Amino acid sequence: MEEPADIEVGVQDLGAVRVVVVDVRRLAEVGGRRLPFLRWSFLRSVLGLRWMPWSWQVGDGREMALAEYVEANARRGDIDDVLWTIDDFAYRRSFLINIGDEKGEILDAAVQRAKPRLLLEVGAYCGYSALRMARTMPEEAVLVSVELSAANAAIARRVWQHAGVGHRVHALVGSLGDGGQTLARLESEYGFTAGALDFVFLDHGVDDYVPDLERMINKAWLRPGSVVVADNIRLPGAPEYRRYLREREGSAWRTVEHATHLEYQTLLKDVMTESVYLGDSCSEA
Repeated sequence: MEEPADIEVGVQDLGAVRVVVVDVRRLAEVGGRRLPFLRWSFLRSVLGLRWMPWSWQVGDGREMALAEYVEANARRGDIDDVLWTIDDFAYRRSFLINIGDEKGEILDAAVQRAKPRLLLEVGAYCGYSALRMARTMPEEAVLVSVELSAANAAIARRVWQHAGVGHRVHALVGSLGDGGQTLARLESEYGFTAGALDFVFLDHGVDDYVPDLERMINKAWLRPGSVVVADNIRLPGAPEYRRYLREREGSAWRTVEHATHLEYQTLLKDVMTESVYLGDSCSEA
């Protein structure tokens, strides 16, 4: 279901008649702050949260609708236009749970600083954050996105293919906690070897941040200087992960916390972490 069409607020003087025109978009803004709470698509996404641990979709078809919207409206091979089209869909049609434009700039900057050659994303959703990384990472770099949902992985592949980065970004259906199957595939199919992993973006179930990071450390994939960025540290919240980093600050990790907002609005605050790996002492804890 699409959001109401955009209409502008104002008063028009038509002779003796004054006509008030209401802008639906402004009902979702207060004092210049974007608020999603009056949007049906946001309310539907909240109601769909109970299904997230199983499907990682809201449950009303918006993810598939996004893929179709991108293919119909974004210029093929133009990654900037594809990203703009996804943001447009999220703002004007259906609220999405990808990182969005504001957080995306934080991710962009982290990738620019790291200049990585091999990147791992955990949690592809519809492929938006991987697109941002693909746009910023060196041309010869490769990004692998591990996604639990086969349906989401298929949507992400469509989006990446349309943007022209399907040869550099790969979706692997699975979980780092599936008993070693996905870890083994990362090694055998994508060259994840000791010290080879330059950049990680964690954007999946927050309870899995610490165990999944430890799996990478135990595999020795990270090297001193590898960067790990994590989303949703404040909302929905990753207290164990935050504690994990703070207890190892200066010994195994050096972390900066970036203040930001929950995706596609400017009221609810969130935090993203950007951590540089210093060594393997954190694997002993």
